[in-house]
Amino acid sequence: MTTTTSHFSATSHCSSVSKFVDFGSGSGGKWRSNLLLIRTLRSRSLTRSFSVKNVSGEPKTKLKNPISDGDASSIASSIKYHAEFTPVFSPEKFELPKAFVATAQSVRDALIINWNATYECYDRLNLKQAYYLSMEFLQGRALLNAIGNLELTGAYAEALTKLGHDLESVARHEPDAALGNGGLGRLASCFLDSMATLNYPAWGYGLRYKYGLFKQRIAKDGQEEVAEDWLEMGNPWEIVRNDISYPVKFYGKVVSGSDGKKHWIGGEDIIAVAYDLPIPGYKTKSTINLRLWSTKAPAEDLDLYAFNAGKHTKAYEALANAEKICYILYPGDDSLEGKILRLKQQYTLCSASLQDIIARFERRSGSKIRWQEFPDKVAVQMNDTHPTLCIPELMRILMDLKGLSWNEAWNITQRTTAYTNHTVLPEALEKWSLDLMQKLLPRHVEIIEMIDEELVNFIVCKYGKADPNIFEKKLKEMRILENVDLPSTFAGLTLKPKESSAAAISEASKLNVKDEVDSGDEPQSKGEPKSKGTQKKEEVMAEPPPKLVRMANLCVVGGHAVNGVAEIHSEIVKDEVFNAFYELWPNKFQNKTNGVTPRRWIRFCNPDLSKIITEWTGSEEWVLNTEKLAELRKFADNEDFQTQWRAAKKSNKMKVASLLKEKTGYSVSADAMFDIQVKRIHEYKRQLLNILGIVYRYKKMKEMSAVERKAKYVPRVCIFGGKAFATYAQAKRIVKFITDVGATVNHDPEIGDLLKVVFVPDYNVSVAELLIPASELSQHISTAGMEASGTSNMKFAMNGCILIGTLDGANVEIRQEVGEDNFFLFGAKAHEIAGLRKERVMGKFVPDPRFEEVKDFVRTGVFGCKYDEMLGSLEGNEGFGCGDYFLVGKDFPSYIECQEKVDEAYQDQRRWTNMSIMNTAGSYKFSSDRTIHEYAKDIWNIRPTILP
Repeated sequence: MTTTTSHFSATSHCSSVSKFVDFGSGSGGKWRSNLLLIRTLRSRSLTRSFSVKNVSGEPKTKLKNPISDGDASSIASSIKYHAEFTPVFSPEKFELPKAFVATAQSVRDALIINWNATYECYDRLNLKQAYYLSMEFLQGRALLNAIGNLELTGAYAEALTKLGHDLESVARHEPDAALGNGGLGRLASCFLDSMATLNYPAWGYGLRYKYGLFKQRIAKDGQEEVAEDWLEMGNPWEIVRNDISYPVKFYGKVVSGSDGKKHWIGGEDIIAVAYDLPIPGYKTKSTINLRLWSTKAPAEDLDLYAFNAGKHTKAYEALANAEKICYILYPGDDSLEGKILRLKQQYTLCSASLQDIIARFERRSGSKIRWQEFPDKVAVQMNDTHPTLCIPELMRILMDLKGLSWNEAWNITQRTTAYTNHTVLPEALEKWSLDLMQKLLPRHVEIIEMIDEELVNFIVCKYGKADPNIFEKKLKEMRILENVDLPSTFAGLTLKPKESSAAAISEASKLNVKDEVDSGDEPQSKGEPKSKGTQKKEEVMAEPPPKLVRMANLCVVGGHAVNGVAEIHSEIVKDEVFNAFYELWPNKFQNKTNGVTPRRWIRFCNPDLSKIITEWTGSEEWVLNTEKLAELRKFADNEDFQTQWRAAKKSNKMKVASLLKEKTGYSVSADAMFDIQVKRIHEYKRQLLNILGIVYRYKKMKEMSAVERKAKYVPRVCIFGGKAFATYAQAKRIVKFITDVGATVNHDPEIGDLLKVVFVPDYNVSVAELLIPASELSQHISTAGMEASGTSNMKFAMNGCILIGTLDGANVEIRQEVGEDNFFLFGAKAHEIAGLRKERVMGKFVPDPRFEEVKDFVRTGVFGCKYDEMLGSLEGNEGFGCGDYFLVGKDFPSYIECQEKVDEAYQDQRRWTNMSIMNTAGSYKFSSDRTIHEYAKDIWNIRPTILP
């Protein structure tokens, strides 16, 4: 086969170029200077090249990286070049926003070369590739992470100094990418970092949200939401691929063609366009891709006749309907329109991504496409149930468009897809209205019905007709379609359905979109507790329960692997959530404890601590091999080591004190203990338990003399952060309560610096990168059995923070690794929760007097109002919105007693520092590198590929 070698010239930004660019000069002579610059750039030889071979095995391109050698003068010239020739700001000034964009574009130059070479290599070798589909990617700022991974931090800092700026100030002008909200999105981003660093052929797929979730403001009445503006100044990292777009259809109808195939016709058509973001690995050339879809309608969908007739809204309707799909992350779903929009988002992600994956498979296959080899080349990981529609969509494409039979398509689909579960409670799993899905995705409902029928047939074969009660139970637990009659083929096999109770109907009606408890998804709005009279009326007026599609069941049936995200969570998945499936297919279920990238969460966000770790372990090997962190244990009592460790923590605390002053106006002492709880505001995460504990502490302080309180209590700064979903009334009440408590406590002259309560508005990754290194105590106090994993607990432990928490999620494994003496444990255990709730329903719960005392104190109005609705959730024995479902009252006495142990330990700083060191040393197992290795080996069956 004849081959050719193509030579490309890339921009060289050597120091001599800088003389041609003058940011302060006028326009005279600039045109001639620009021509000279362009000629210079074209003629320069490039540095540090590597070659990529084409299919024949011979070199195809020889590319060189103009800044990879780390010469500060070359980097400065590169930044100036972009400020001059790829501007998004006016030319007169070189201020910080412009400096950031130009710097980011300079870094992107280096990434593009590695980026293109990475995928040219993957194409040439026709590797099996993993594709990670997620509704969220909580990336955070990219600049410092990118130059850190490229080992160019020092060079860029020097280059920006030459240009009159410092790197830290420039980096602060990057907005956080508003592509996620909670742990689900941050986990996905950590995984991408590890995939690239470990050289795995993989990339991510998501949606390009124009306005994110929302920007949180804290006002007198609590949380206010405004649209995110992260894209208003453009995104210098992304590249729009106008040549990569796919049609996505909604509504319409399904018809059978003369060829016997099904055809989905009519309806609403939109276009999904690819926007790509480079994800660089650490100390490697591998740069993988995060492909985000943005939606639009064809230009011809603008109704010019209506527009010219003055009916502008009607004329633009089709375009607006397409564009709004990618406006907001988790749009409110109280209305039918909101539910439709959420389902459109999920299908857009699945359809566009699968079309793209299949196009890549066909291109790499060349003229000989063997569909049976598709699972040998493609692994699709569904991060939670949002991408569940991948299963019927892949079936649709393979059968309707590629001509495969049902059995062929089903075999391929099951071998290709896998599912990560982030939810431990059956009632929290995502469900969709069958009627809504039938209207929006008619062909997919046909396929889902066929999958459900196959499943029923399997259950019949497995359990037969010997025991109708067992058979009925298995159908109820396992079917994909809920409250739907069996296909006519199986008529007469089940018992006569019983009358549905009003309670069951009420519960079912709440579940058409899930109230997720771990993955970062947002709950539907929480209504107020209903009166008994209203419930009685509903019982009389009860309608049949809604017909639903159970997305998690579809994931389990349609994929080849199901994994939980912590050991305790995976056991609950097998024993409770999907027990019926586990009994049938035990080998399908796995555990993959989550992890976090040590690059972003120690190396880059905590440079002071990183230097100490490197010095005492002898190298930076720990950044890629976190097992080296375990070596810190032997220095835990070393006086010099402890002194350095405390100094690093103090330095980070001073940074946070400045942040709190800037964001909230409150002044705090860096000598106080920094006690932090930052995560989504949700009842199961129990921020309410934390703040009630603080209120109890404050009340007891007020009852003491100044001398007594100073002797008894360690000074604390209690920091909260996180967003409450816009329609989640109880969560928003908790936010307001926290801020009201802070307003009272922080202005109390008797208390002074002994206690401060601060809520940091608009918590995001960048704020976390400051708070986590400064933390000394971190609260992970969810009701046991409800947090699937958590990953912030891992980040805090890595940074030498001691955890107070329940035995829930990854807390269990963290406690095992750091040592029981270095973890503050309280609260009921997961296996006790069901019994405790049952006792409550039976009226047997006797509240601790201290719990009643703190509630009575709040009701005096000391914090501005009496909070009857919020406290009402803790009252009664049962009912929606009351009965203390999350067991705040049960765990309250254990919690405040544990906090007394925290105070005692903190007063002995040698002991506390030892505990802090042991937490970092014991966090070595919680790197996302380990997690990705396990996914690659056990689920995806892919291998690392190192670029030449």
